[in-house]
Amino acid sequence: MKHISVRFYLPLVVLMLILSACHTRKAAMKGAPGEMVKPQASVVEKYSELMGVNKDAIQNGRLYAFIDQWWGTPYKFGGQDKDGIDCSGLAQLLEQQVYNINIPRMTSQQVTMVKRKYEEDLQEGDLVFFDFDGKKYSHVGVYLQNGYVVHASSRRGVIIVRLRDPSIYKYFSRAGSVFEVPVSAANL
Repeated sequence: MKHISVRFYLPLVVLMLILSACHTRKAAMKGAPGEMVKPQASVVEKYSELMGVNKDAIQNGRLYAFIDQWWGTPYKFGGQDKDGIDCSGLAQLLEQQVYNINIPRMTSQQVTMVKRKYEEDLQEGDLVFFDFDGKKYSHVGVYLQNGYVVHASSRRGVIIVRLRDPSIYKYFSRAGSVFEVPVSAANL
């Protein structure tokens, strides 16, 4: 009887190991910060559909690979790793790793690093600020395209939302492009 149970359970164990290894692969960040690289096909498919844009509109492979790597990471005030990240930490890492631009860690300081823009003039990589709980510039996201922003949501973690989504747009306060201070120059 013992011999039969081994034959029965061994294939089940092997199957479980195979299935546990089959998880969604995160996109790899290729190239160097500030370099424009072609995105992976799976990334193009995912984000063009999510944001309602043509596939050829997804051009910044580093940006969308970065987002894909952080997607769903839970919100954690003061966090800046895969265990949890806050909005300003996400914006800081994204600007460094994607655009090679160094910005301060805190939202209240990040807002001083932008040249204000009108909403209709926003471009990929621009910072978008919100006033939650009556606090000026208490939340930040990064503009993508077609009215979408990536940010660290306190409820859903790192996600992409429409800027004009009523649940967040009512708190929208300012947006603009980051003054270009390359990471290497900022470290001198």
